[in-house]
Order: sequence, then structure tokens, then C-alpha cells
Amino acid sequence: MLVGITTGDDAGVYLLREDLAIVNTVDFFTPVVDDPFTYGQIAAANALSDVYAMGGEPRTALNLVCWPQSGLPAGMLAEILRGALAKAAEAGVAIVGGHSVADEEVKFGMAVTGVIDPRRIIRNVGARPGDALVLTKPLGTGILMTAFKRDALPPEQYAAAVAAMSELNAAAARAMLRYEPHAATDITGFGLAGHAIKMADGSGVTLRIEESDLPLLPGVLELIRAGMIPGGGRRNREFYGPRMSIADEVADEMAEIVFDPQTSGGLLIALSAAEAGALAADLQRAGNADARIIGQVVERGAFAIEIV
Repeated sequence: MLVGITTGDDAGVYLLREDLAIVNTVDFFTPVVDDPFTYGQIAAANALSDVYAMGGEPRTALNLVCWPQSGLPAGMLAEILRGALAKAAEAGVAIVGGHSVADEEVKFGMAVTGVIDPRRIIRNVGARPGDALVLTKPLGTGILMTAFKRDALPPEQYAAAVAAMSELNAAAARAMLRYEPHAATDITGFGLAGHAIKMADGSGVTLRIEESDLPLLPGVLELIRAGMIPGGGRRNREFYGPRMSIADEVADEMAEIVFDPQTSGGLLIALSAAEAGALAADLQRAGNADARIIGQVVERGAFAIEIV
């Protein structure tokens, strides 16, 4: 076992031979959108993301389904599976089966197996003072989808959130591997704050994030002002807030953003400042238009994360 659970990394890695290891991960969740096909796509992209965050390539997946025994049409489940199949095909992943259980609440996701060069595993630890931090997707999916659930999200903002959540991290991972990243993780339910703290703690450093450089989904600040804060964001703030320093100059809305739980979020990558600008430019050319440098790694201070 090359990577286990000790640092809360994105996936496990098991050595098969000197030049080959397998990456294993699993993720599933309740629907975040009404359309079943779209939900299947998002759930698949989210499950595959953990393999990409390690620098691996997903190869096979098993569907995981929780489904009520009555009350929902079978065609709805078929659409979820069809959406997942479409996203898996885009990733070059074979769905080799799966498992279903009766449950009162719908849940869907995947157990994913990938391959990786054991000499190029990208852990969520290893960030070094002087590194720059690159984020590959905009933040705010939790806030936008909270507004959606309350019938308060304009169609263009809904479309932007769905596009971000459905986007594979494949191109971002391949761009990352053209450089020498020291650490990486994907941003999901614990928000930028939670996943960044894991990186900071495991690396023995402090991550200093510039709030003015954070990429945001359209309309997210206005929705925060309207009170569209998900419960997961409040819990993240309660749990991770004491480990962070937020400068007085940082707007309340921007402080809220870092705790927002993301669904199928982007990659947070720590690499040398000399390479970070080129990586951000490569990501933008590859279609990650919001990819940018959002901060730097400094010597360990009193807090794991500083928002300035």
C-alpha cells in the first residue's frame, strides 16, 4: 500500500509492480439537480475526480445505486445510468457492473479503479514554502445549488453551475503532470478551506490565499447576500474556521466562499512559483478558463490557512 488513509488523501494507491500501481476511490451522493441524466453525469465526474487528483488515469468503474422500491419510475434510474455512462465514455472509462440497494432516498455514484506510475503519485501533502497555489475551477456550486433548491437561481447561473460540476478534471490533471507538482487535491464537500487545511497540515506549511484572486461562478456573491448559504458551508465554517486566519479587509461574502461545499470541484495544485504561471496558462488553453494562481505556500505559522 503506497497511499492509505493517514493524510486523508483523495484515493488509495496499491503497488502492482515497479512501474505500475492502481488507484481506488468511491463516492456517491443524493441528487443535486432535478434532471436525472445531468445528475448521473455530475456524480460520475465527481467520482472520477479523485483519481485525477492523484495524477492517475481512471480505467473502470462500478455503479452504486440506492433507490426506493416504489414511487419513482424506472425510466428515471435508466437516465441516471445513461448520464453516468456518457461521462465515463468521455473519460475512456469502462463501467463493468455495479450494485443496488433499496433505500428511501436516491443516491448514486461510482467505485473507480485507475492506474498510475508509482514514481509520479501526486499526494495531498508535500507543498513547500515558496510554492504557488493554482485552482482549476471556479467556486460556488454549493451556494448556487442552494438557490436552485429554493427556486431562486436564474437559468444562466444554473447552466454555469452544471457546466462546472459536469466537467472532468482529466485535462487539468494531464496539464498538471507536464510540470512538477509538489501536492494536489480536489475540492469537494469540505470546501476550499477543508481540503486546503489537509494539504497544509500534511505538508507542515501555511497556505496564504488571496481572496481577490479566487475564481467565482457568476452571481455567487449576490446569492450569499440573499442568504443562500448551504448547511454544509455553515458546518465547514464551524469546524475549520478556528484553524484559519481571515484578514479584517476580506469581505464577509468572500470569507463565506472558502467554506462552501463543492460538488465535483476543481484541483488545488501546489508547485514552484516558476512553473505556476505556465501551468495556469496551459489550463486556460485547455478549456479551464477560470484556472488561476490563488495564493502561495509559506512557512508554518499560527494558522493552517491565511485568507488575505
